[in-house]
Amino acid sequence: MSAAATAVWGRAEQQDFRARVRGALLGAAIGDALGAGVGTLTLEEIRAAHGPDGLTDLAVAHGRRGAITAATQLTLFTVDGLIRAQVRRDTGAWHPPTDVHRAYLRWAATQRDWGPDERRKDNGWLACEEWLYTRRDPPKASLLGLGDDILGTLDAPKNPTARDPGALARSAPFGLLVGWEPQLVCQLALECAAQTHGHPTAYLSAGAFAVIVHGLARGETLDGSVRRALALLAARQGHQPVTDALHQALGAVRQGVPSAERVASLGEGRHAEDALAIAVYCALVGEDIRQGMRLAVNHDGPSETTGTVTGALLGALHGETALPPAWLAELEGRPTVLELADDFAMEMTQGPALHGPTAASPGWLARYPRG
Repeated sequence: MSAAATAVWGRAEQQDFRARVRGALLGAAIGDALGAGVGTLTLEEIRAAHGPDGLTDLAVAHGRRGAITAATQLTLFTVDGLIRAQVRRDTGAWHPPTDVHRAYLRWAATQRDWGPDERRKDNGWLACEEWLYTRRDPPKASLLGLGDDILGTLDAPKNPTARDPGALARSAPFGLLVGWEPQLVCQLALECAAQTHGHPTAYLSAGAFAVIVHGLARGETLDGSVRRALALLAARQGHQPVTDALHQALGAVRQGVPSAERVASLGEGRHAEDALAIAVYCALVGEDIRQGMRLAVNHDGPSETTGTVTGALLGALHGETALPPAWLAELEGRPTVLELADDFAMEMTQGPALHGPTAASPGWLARYPRG
């Protein structure tokens, strides 16, 4: 990949960026936790269990309220990989897809091991977080794609028939590379999605999602960010299903009062392009973050996925302070998400000072080893 542009950051820009990074990652995790409680239920079953309005608050999943799933786990490891990629830029050995792939392999280890292993010298701090060592409905394609050390690529993708939204749900962090050009953000998201989800609609949906988040993280509107994603997709082979889904989402906004039935018209969310369309629609029509997220999880499909993607969009759009405090208070792993979000913001805005030749402390390289 080509080197990306370097952003010049003022103090106000740094504070706004950190708020949007926190918003995107915490929002994604909240949406994941909200949807986790009803992820296996149909809309009819959700209403039977929670009333005619469907799910309106966190429900118990995996033994507690606020529990996250593999969608958040993989999102966190995506951030870890991107920080490591930035750390390696000044070494002359810079290939971000490889760094992200190594991060995904560290996640895969959490799915088969009982806990952290100090013998893995490249763990850094995230892979030492014991609470991450648990299976939370990981996508089959992700487990299979990361079952060996071979790097899937766009020319030779892993699981070429995998069309589910597993790669989509973990791709918000690529959009937070705001010093990069949108086409490079898209390309990296595509390459990393193909490591586990090789169907064109799966990796193109991930790329489109990253471009939309990228626009929001730079203070642009959601509608404008979606249209930029559509423009970038137009040159990609196999883009039509994703393009059609996004156009359908934009059109649904003008078709009346938001409802679960309107969400259902966009699909169940079992395919990546449908899940992206549902999230875009819910983020566009929600009067606030609560309404947008509630709309995103009350349907027949994988509510944790559509909740994750919607939460990332709304969090990047409005920033951390707009997130519901009561949901944040119960969110599993919130300190870890915050710590990682702040590390990412620091790396993007102050990277050379943290690990360059004049860096004052080796601590950053212990947290994010170059190996």
